[in-house]
Amino acid sequence: MHRTSEISLFDARIAAQAAGVAVRKLDPRELVRNPVIFVTAVVAALSTVLVLRDLAGFGNAGANGSAGIGVAGQIAAWLWFTVLFANFAEAVAEGRGKAQAASLRKTKTETAARKVASVDATTHQSVPAASLRAGDLVLVEAGDVIPGDGDVVSGIATVDESAITGESAPVIRESGGDRSAVTGGTRVVSDRIVVRITANPGESFLDRMIALVEGAKRQKTPNEIALNILLAGMSIIFLLVVMTLPAFADYSGAAIPVAFLIALLVTLIPTTIGGLLSAIGIAGMDRLVRFSVIAKSGRAVEAAGDVDVLLLDKTGTITLGNRQASEFIPVGGIAERELAEAAFLSSLADDTPEGKSIVALARQRFGFDPAALDRGGLTFIPFTAQTRMSGVDVAATDTRIRKGAPDTIAAMIAKGIAKGIAKGIGSAGRDLTLAVERVAKAGGTPLVVARDGRALGVVYLKDIVKPGIRERFLTLRSMGIKTVMVTGDNPLTAAAIAAEAGVDDFLAEATPEKKLELIRSYQADGRLVAMCGDGSNDAPALAQADVGVAMNTGTQAAREAGNMVDLESDPTKLIEIVMIGKQLLMSRGALTTFSIANDVAKYFAIIPALFIAAYPQLQALNVMGLASPQSAILSAIIFNALIIVALIPLALKGVTYRPADAVSLLRRNLLIYGLGGLAVPFVGIKLIDMAITTLGLV
Repeated sequence: MHRTSEISLFDARIAAQAAGVAVRKLDPRELVRNPVIFVTAVVAALSTVLVLRDLAGFGNAGANGSAGIGVAGQIAAWLWFTVLFANFAEAVAEGRGKAQAASLRKTKTETAARKVASVDATTHQSVPAASLRAGDLVLVEAGDVIPGDGDVVSGIATVDESAITGESAPVIRESGGDRSAVTGGTRVVSDRIVVRITANPGESFLDRMIALVEGAKRQKTPNEIALNILLAGMSIIFLLVVMTLPAFADYSGAAIPVAFLIALLVTLIPTTIGGLLSAIGIAGMDRLVRFSVIAKSGRAVEAAGDVDVLLLDKTGTITLGNRQASEFIPVGGIAERELAEAAFLSSLADDTPEGKSIVALARQRFGFDPAALDRGGLTFIPFTAQTRMSGVDVAATDTRIRKGAPDTIAAMIAKGIAKGIAKGIGSAGRDLTLAVERVAKAGGTPLVVARDGRALGVVYLKDIVKPGIRERFLTLRSMGIKTVMVTGDNPLTAAAIAAEAGVDDFLAEATPEKKLELIRSYQADGRLVAMCGDGSNDAPALAQADVGVAMNTGTQAAREAGNMVDLESDPTKLIEIVMIGKQLLMSRGALTTFSIANDVAKYFAIIPALFIAAYPQLQALNVMGLASPQSAILSAIIFNALIIVALIPLALKGVTYRPADAVSLLRRNLLIYGLGGLAVPFVGIKLIDMAITTLGLV
């Protein structure tokens, strides 16, 4: 599986750019999007004004009371650092997204296009690719770069998509099927095709993906919006609490410096999660990019974390996709070894995985070795998408051996009979028909081998369940996710594959209507459904599913319908996508738990500092043994700022997800991030208190 190169958490160039962006994000129009950090910036500005006023000797110089101008100035400075660190976290996440987008942008190629008036036109007009509009027809031949996104409307060709996917193996693109979509910037390796452009300049698939990765169109997710509302509500509540404290202090005969009240507010509101919330969401989408999956919205990533039903296509997902040769079935009295030798020779020029598997089976069963073969006098006929067969001509015996699909070989034999150069199927006809039907009914693919116009037998290509896939389904089951195999096979074949793979259920003879009906039935029961697809017939189901992963090799309709696009067209990534979605939700939950737990230690630092003069009994709450009220307040503020920096790597990388049930995950979250969030501030604030006292900063 190819993945885009992972960018280090603190790449020097990204960090340097993020530092500048963090300062620019001090713009109130930017800050207001994050209510917690906006409140922190407002009180930081207020603190700065009060300190400057006192330094200038205006007004009541005692407004900061026992805090002193020096301590009040340090509090103001650390409040600004808190805002900057929060901005920096978001800027680093955005910078990583832009770096990922840059790798996509490299695939955009300025090239000329050969525009044609019709599919069968014999002349063309050379135009810049940037001038093409949706609906234009272009001719693309071997060696040409496809000038824009489109659908193949004529011809068949192999296309090198490594610029997009990173995979070197070319793929077949042809008109009239589910493999007709092509992406601008990829290169035709062989043959020629006519492509109808489907996107105007600036609206191509890559243009939209780059914009999404860069975050220009990234929307806040429902979960993120809800959490923002919660954080804003908590900020308002603590603001009201702090505003009532001066009256309580007056009643108690105590005086609370304004700087201390500001410090109390900032340490009470959830600045840690507020400062990291945006970075967590951005990083979740960027982690998908490293798997070559583009999410069209953060909502899709979040939904993936809550998915409890996975619909997986059989071919290429549960099975290897490329069927493997498993048996030689001779007919008409032909020996199995004779059939295997003919299949072996006719497959040497077949570079497809199926052809290679035939060579491997013949070598395993009868010891035929390609390296030991004397190729003198042999003329190999390579497999092509047009002929759908491969073969070899033996000059010494004037023998012609061909291997291909049953209808292709039957047509070849019929043509040979008409010309009087083929013997026909003869007595092997019934046996051959039965063998082809047997393989087909078992869900396999039959290939017929013929020599000099006579059928020798059938090669049985079988669906092979991927190694380890059963264990992966067990893992999903332990996560509470139901797996459903979707296939066009008959129920008997589907049941056999489903049992072997270990899926929970299957849908056989799947049609677009059946897929849609199945998804809706699960959703009606309150379940979230994910599925993948690549064809136009998958588009309705992709649009209906909560998480629809479209294959980049599929049709334009499928790519438009899905809310994620897999650039590598690997359906098994559904499992990784679910893992990343759960990791995003866990990261947000873990840091929220940590942030709230942090506040407990701050109460033990700040509350005694505020009221110890009026209520000496509160000294008992000074369990950390902080040196003075001033050092306690300043230590809490410094810790509040530095903890954001310390947690940036965790926000970007995400909490490690291990499959488990919800209760176990909650218990682990509380033990690690709840108790951890409770203990770390006690240690951190005490160490900072010792440091600033030793340095004489208070």
